[in-house]
Amino acid sequence: MAAVQAWLSEFVDSPQTWRSYRKEAERLLLWCWLVAGKALSDLQREDLQRYQQFLKQPRPASRWCGPRASRDSSQWRPFQGPLSPASQAQALIIINSLFTYLVTAGYLAGNPMGLVRRKLKTAARSNSEATSRYLDQALWQRVWQHIEQLPQETSSNRDRAERLRYLFTLLYSLGPRVSELASHPMGSVQCVRGRWWWFVTGKGGKAAKVPVTPSCLAALQRYRTYLGWPALPTADDMRPLVPSQKGSRGISANMIYRLVKTLFAEVADSLQPDAPDLANTLRRASTHWMRHTAITHLADRQIDIRFLNKTARHEKLETTAIYLHAEDDAWHDAISGAVPQDASNDSKGPTP
Repeated sequence: MAAVQAWLSEFVDSPQTWRSYRKEAERLLLWCWLVAGKALSDLQREDLQRYQQFLKQPRPASRWCGPRASRDSSQWRPFQGPLSPASQAQALIIINSLFTYLVTAGYLAGNPMGLVRRKLKTAARSNSEATSRYLDQALWQRVWQHIEQLPQETSSNRDRAERLRYLFTLLYSLGPRVSELASHPMGSVQCVRGRWWWFVTGKGGKAAKVPVTPSCLAALQRYRTYLGWPALPTADDMRPLVPSQKGSRGISANMIYRLVKTLFAEVADSLQPDAPDLANTLRRASTHWMRHTAITHLADRQIDIRFLNKTARHEKLETTAIYLHAEDDAWHDAISGAVPQDASNDSKGPTP
């Protein structure tokens, strides 16, 4: 367990990643103890093959599956039900990451997942479904319209509406990871030679900068003014980049995640009667979908892939290239004779 905790500690700066990785490690450890009757360090290739089959249908269901419940509840179970192919693939990739770490750190002599290379590659291909986790232009416009139409009757309503408008502008314009928004101060937004940048320390402690668009800067000014602050930050402004509704303190990454999920659920409810498929898409969406959305929409505008890569802060161009959906769309339209629908309207929202 100490080795697994050490691995998880690598992800404490990314709360959503940490929770996802903890979940998969916990499931594997429970399976080791309750099904395989082995320690994690004793697992062999054949055990991992059995575990892959187990993910498809955890049995007995009464022991392993159940509705959402708090972790201290007697109703809590590791699974809600059988995992989808994409979720199975994600689980395998996370487990491989765990074993790779344990080998590198000297806890294990070898990686039993490394002996199942072909299946892992297949899983990775299945996991490419993650590249579809973004909002297309029309759905994003629907979300933005909802934000603009949020109630303003009371001070509490106005506080919520202004904060969500500002938050979603940051998510769409900067393409950040949620932990980065929660951890950076206002002073990370700075003007250099007449251009505004967000200076961010991201994944792995790597420092980078992201252009702050005019619409993003306008949203920052609007929200700071609403809070009674000077319109523009200075480099020594240590107030939180995403403050609480009254601006007295910062909010956590988990709170940002919940704010986004709640807003998406509201839009999904409004879409449910006429567009249930779109509603279901929004119910699955999360903060990280907004990062994918920001980068994908930039790609749709045919921004040079080098600049996309800098904005996304990926190590490799190949990683950024998965967001280039436009060429496939044009290919499909040309073959099918379809004419793309114009998703524009009077309320375009912020630009990425």
